[in-house]
Amino acid sequence: MGRPKQFDPDAAVEHAMNVFWRKGYAATTPQDLVDAIGIGKGSLYNTFGSKHALFELALRRYRDSQAVALIEMFEEPGPVKVRLRRTLRLLAEMDLADPDRRGCMAVNTAAELAGTDQVATELVQHMFARTEDAFCALIEEGQRSEEIAPERDPAAWGSLLLNTVVGLRLMARVAETPDRLARVIDATVDSL
Repeated sequence: MGRPKQFDPDAAVEHAMNVFWRKGYAATTPQDLVDAIGIGKGSLYNTFGSKHALFELALRRYRDSQAVALIEMFEEPGPVKVRLRRTLRLLAEMDLADPDRRGCMAVNTAAELAGTDQVATELVQHMFARTEDAFCALIEEGQRSEEIAPERDPAAWGSLLLNTVVGLRLMARVAETPDRLARVIDATVDSL
């Protein structure tokens, strides 16, 4: 009979997610992971198999938590444009307030691994598709409430809003002040 695990694998994935999010996949060493989780390398490999397998779990954790958070922000009461502006501002504020300026783990992963890591690429594509679908649904809701013009193509605007978020989250990593981000957010929402 083997020894029972002395750590919570679910908490370990959360800790690993934060390390990968801050440092990126390539720059994260197995030692970084065991230090963050508080386990030995043997336990890391016995439980998760490899650094990449743990990265996949961490990226899935990020995907699931971010999708839920975005949908919850969109489901708050109020006019669509107000909710959209509030959501975009909140994302920018969170990124700017982060002392590590991690940005978005999905955007970071796309920049680092797209085209070289099929699994990571597919996970990011799935995250982006879910976000785009959520924006599309929000545009359609705004059209039903007559807040957004009916001639706006919800799919096109969903794609544009996804692209705006990707750009905002990347810009927030290096922004000195929130001014530029605020201008992008206001111009985007006002153009609807």
